[in-house]
Amino acid sequence: MFDPTRSPYLQGSYAPIPSEVDGECELVAGEVPKDLDGLLVRNGPNPKHEPRGRYHWFDGDGMLHALRIQGGRVTYRNRWVRTSGLSRDDAAGHALWSGIMEPVRDNPAGIPYKDTANTDVVFHAGALKALWYLCGPPYKVDPRTLDTLGKDDFAGTFKGKVSAHSKVDPETGELLFFDYGPIAPYMHFGVADREGRVVNHMPIELPGPRLPHDLAFTERFAILMDFPIVFDQEQLARGRWRTSFDRSLPSRFAIAPRRGLPTEVRWFEAEPCYMYHSVNAWEEGDTIVMVGSRVAEPFQPTRPEEGPWAVMMATLRIQAALHEWRFDLRTGETTERALDDRNTEFPTMDRRRLGRRSRYAYNVIIGSEPTVYFDGLVKYDTDTGRSERLVFGPGRRGSESPFAPRVGSSAEDDGYVLSLVHDEREDRSELWILDARDLARGPVARLRTP
Repeated sequence: MFDPTRSPYLQGSYAPIPSEVDGECELVAGEVPKDLDGLLVRNGPNPKHEPRGRYHWFDGDGMLHALRIQGGRVTYRNRWVRTSGLSRDDAAGHALWSGIMEPVRDNPAGIPYKDTANTDVVFHAGALKALWYLCGPPYKVDPRTLDTLGKDDFAGTFKGKVSAHSKVDPETGELLFFDYGPIAPYMHFGVADREGRVVNHMPIELPGPRLPHDLAFTERFAILMDFPIVFDQEQLARGRWRTSFDRSLPSRFAIAPRRGLPTEVRWFEAEPCYMYHSVNAWEEGDTIVMVGSRVAEPFQPTRPEEGPWAVMMATLRIQAALHEWRFDLRTGETTERALDDRNTEFPTMDRRRLGRRSRYAYNVIIGSEPTVYFDGLVKYDTDTGRSERLVFGPGRRGSESPFAPRVGSSAEDDGYVLSLVHDEREDRSELWILDARDLARGPVARLRTP
């Protein structure tokens, strides 16, 4: 039953998992494909200690969930990311930090927000890296044991911060990343080589502090984003977050050479919007094409009945749709068009094609509930405009659903789509394995997690 005195993002499918476990996944239906071989790792907020104050979805400690799939067998393991903040909490026996909905004055001195490493996880230079959306040092994690190995200093070449949604180029092995903050120039862009050494790090000048969330890249360029979400400077000085959407400003996209100089960055303008996650970008001659989930209205109206959680619920009430931008490097002009009008986000694709022309995207369908719930999946074919849909069913909530190629495959959609699905009616979680070429058929295998 819903508790109105407790954050909605601590209840139902968002209830924290209180322990670390290892175990075998139990086959519920179908058969695990023998040509599916790999490691699925998911990161997300999972508070270890009882939160202080009003809890926001983004506040919880990072927890990694790993499913090893091999030879028709699936095993599961979960571990918290052992950040320095979590270590301090553990030593104190309780949470030392409140979250982003509360003033920072009572948080540990000099550290207004706890780096939870809870937002994303990428594999680069032989290790997993757990990343945080507000920028912090990447935490290296052993992909086999999920043991936290410590902060990553990029082989002694860089001790700066990295935002979530860094991207690994499948061809060069390079990691492309950015960081942002409240001090000019407000953003930097960096590249680490396949061995993990930072080989480029340069400023990307913004007109003020912003809240970028993702980047995209092509074979030659990175695409950095400046959306018109602006801070109330007076409130920021008081340690409070207050932002607004300034429709008088355009959305701006920086096209930055991956190994270039700040003077070579070119800016392109588009209609005002926001974007949490891109699908992919690539070059077509002198044009850069980018596909992502565009948010036309980043701030939805508050609902008084949601009480102390109303502002959080409104800002998280995502309304996004698949969109395409084209940046003409000859003329400096931007053209854009909607690719769909359904509310879908958290896109995935065949990561073997990141930075190169791709055709398919797999987006989750965002439901109409007050909290952010994923009701199903849509497979988009951006070449033909066709799509295919799968609905998880009553009471079932899915998750961001990555594509995994079949062993030995080369075709872009020759593989599987994987989703962790929680059934709120039975309070159980399953791994769903779906044929990427026939989502509507439903899962080829369902496995219950420990």
